[in-house]
Amino acid sequence: MRHGDKIKNLSRTASHRKALLSNLACQLIDHKSIVTTLAKARALRTYVEPLITKAKENSTHQRRVVFSYLQDKAAVTELFSTVAEKIAGRPGGYTRIIKLGTRVGDNSETALIELVDFNEIYGKGKGEAKESGKKTRRGRGKKTADTVETGSTAAKADAEPAKEKAAE
Repeated sequence: MRHGDKIKNLSRTASHRKALLSNLACQLIDHKSIVTTLAKARALRTYVEPLITKAKENSTHQRRVVFSYLQDKAAVTELFSTVAEKIAGRPGGYTRIIKLGTRVGDNSETALIELVDFNEIYGKGKGEAKESGKKTRRGRGKKTADTVETGSTAAKADAEPAKEKAAE
């Protein structure tokens, strides 16, 4: 029975698993997406997402905590500079796992794990949806920016002759 056994062992000793996940996390941070087996991708997600959350607070203590996990100065610098800027507004869910099918040699399931904010294909669709604004189901007349501007300029034009007449 596996009561309370939540960690995926990946058929490795604790030290081997720690080194594996650390190296995978460094590569994910450097390249923004990697292809690996599905089991490793799922284990990596639980390993790297708390580290990305720690990167939101750029303090010496958080850098040291993350460095104790990653053991790679370049990856820590990349995480706290480039990655932290992009994910600053996101409350969680920094990674995406996409299943790719089975590998030819050993028939193991492969997956692509990527940082969500660094995918240009999905990012463009999100930006366009935000620009369109809130959609409502009620039918009402919309005032466009052009009618609002022309209305305000017309009001200013009417106000200027009135000021000139009052001055005379």
